Amino acid sequence: MKQLIKKTLARLGAQMLQPNLDHPDPRTAPAAKVAMRNMFFQLRAQARAGAPLPSIADSGFRVFSQFEEDGYLLYLAAVLDLSPKLFIDIGSNDGIYSNCANLALNLGWHGLFIDGSEEAIAKGRKFYAKHSDTWLYPPVFSHAFITRENINDLISKAGFNGKVGIVSIDIDGNDCWVWEALTVVEPAVVIIETQTEFGDRNVAVPYDADYFYPGKHPEYHGASPRAMVSLARKKGYRLVGANRFGFNTIYVRNGIGEDLIPEVSLESVLTHPRYFERLALADPIKDWKYVEL
Repeated sequence: MKQLIKKTLARLGAQMLQPNLDHPDPRTAPAAKVAMRNMFFQLRAQARAGAPLPSIADSGFRVFSQFEEDGYLLYLAAVLDLSPKLFIDIGSNDGIYSNCANLALNLGWHGLFIDGSEEAIAKGRKFYAKHSDTWLYPPVFSHAFITRENINDLISKAGFNGKVGIVSIDIDGNDCWVWEALTVVEPAVVIIETQTEFGDRNVAVPYDADYFYPGKHPEYHGASPRAMVSLARKKGYRLVGANRFGFNTIYVRNGIGEDLIPEVSLESVLTHPRYFERLALADPIKDWKYVEL
């Protein structure tokens, strides 16, 4: 399986480096789609057969996501056979360089992008309305400043409720408080940003409905990985992985695929040198006000 992933990534890379006059966006060209679909179906077949699977940590790659989240989410969608194929991207920016763009453009998912930037939402809406893969039924876009008080109304009014496959939360501030308040949808998978600079402490910055990055200090926002794991457990989720830097943590709802994707320790996803190098950035704010989750 590791060889399959390596070969697929090589094909994707070659496709993206070569100009394609017949397809203006190589990230969604037929060869890229075929490579990802092959990986998807092979992983799903392995999971259904009970055959050994590669670890989620080895499955990352980037097509549209900022880091390697595209690979992780494809892996989870395949191995867990996620359904319904719906996503909610909270703090999506324009929805193009997004954790959920690859789901929409290459894997046939539908979903909702929410962001506080009117300009970014307008850009994303235009992109998906014109793209050959989504023009007929584009994702839904919602422009709003996101708070824990309005998150459920925003999603409900956009036409989403109940079970969804994936929720991504990245709002550079009140991420944990928005997830805590989220009840209108029940995601199978949640990927959410944490503040690794807080280290191993169970700390979160108190909720501030008016918070806007960078606030009083660029590192004084969000929740530590330890606090986010604590919140996840209270909501019925287990930690299964993170991006290589450890700050985008990934959770799966309990009762879904424990035999296929077991819980991992927090220590196992906080191993990159960048994590240890950035711990000192929180020293100036270590005695500021925090709460435990």
